[in-house]
Amino acid sequence: MSVKFNNVDLNLFRVFDTIYTEANLTRAGQILCITQPAVSNALTRLRQVFDDQLFIRTAKGMTPTPVAQNAIGSIRQALELLRAGLSEGDTFERETSCKLFRLSLADLAEVLILPKLLMRVHQSAPHVSVESHYLNYDESVKELATGKMDFTVASPLLDKTQLNYALIIEDNYVCAVRQGHPVLNKKFDLDEYLKLSHIHLSRQKERNAHVDQVDHVLHKLGRERSIALWAEHYAMAPHIVESSDLALTIPRSFAEQCKLSILELPFEMPKLELYLYWHKSTELDPANRWFREVLLERTPPVTEAVAELQLKKAK
Repeated sequence: MSVKFNNVDLNLFRVFDTIYTEANLTRAGQILCITQPAVSNALTRLRQVFDDQLFIRTAKGMTPTPVAQNAIGSIRQALELLRAGLSEGDTFERETSCKLFRLSLADLAEVLILPKLLMRVHQSAPHVSVESHYLNYDESVKELATGKMDFTVASPLLDKTQLNYALIIEDNYVCAVRQGHPVLNKKFDLDEYLKLSHIHLSRQKERNAHVDQVDHVLHKLGRERSIALWAEHYAMAPHIVESSDLALTIPRSFAEQCKLSILELPFEMPKLELYLYWHKSTELDPANRWFREVLLERTPPVTEAVAELQLKKAK
């Protein structure tokens, strides 16, 4: 198969990539901000270029042919190089920028990340703003690919072909209770842990689907905890713990942030690992790169005024 590259419109390859991702011509048009007939016309031209059907309409949507499957990797790499080349000349003036950075954060990630992030951002970029709302994995990948989302924070993902990533949070789980809780005066073993009434936090809607890492570990031990409250949001849970005898199994940093009493878990739990993800096409973008550094705390982003003030204090 020989591809006819003479006079090929590079926008056709964006259409190719989007159809491959969405498997639907209408959704591809919505993402590209063009009509469905325009997508169909672009697909016709692509078929002429590749001399292949590329995508076949099936019950599961537009299914790529073997030719399309072989081509997608090179096409995405070429698009990423093109985007990177266009962004190399760009500059990001953080002191004056009014850019909005969009993040996908689940409830726990918000409480662990946003307070410190906003403080660091506004130290050096007072006009930059941040938007946070939760998207699931598939939605996040699509939004990152189209540029509608800048970053997502999530647990380790299996398919990272389109994304770059870095570990942003690693933490141990602990049992958190209110200050003065009677259990604090006892030897805290597994039996005492199971005597407590617990808060279970999960985004699952069905109660029989509420199985998280804690319950999974206990199930392996042949044990089960007593759940007094099933809820979705981490932000409200510490307030309930403070005014009750309920227990909450959460990351240590969250328990410390909420000033709850901490008990070491009497069983082994995998660590909490959250990763920051961004689309490979934005790797060299100056604004994206600066915000990554702030998120990952790789450099202390301070303005010249702050730096001068720190120098005076040091003297």
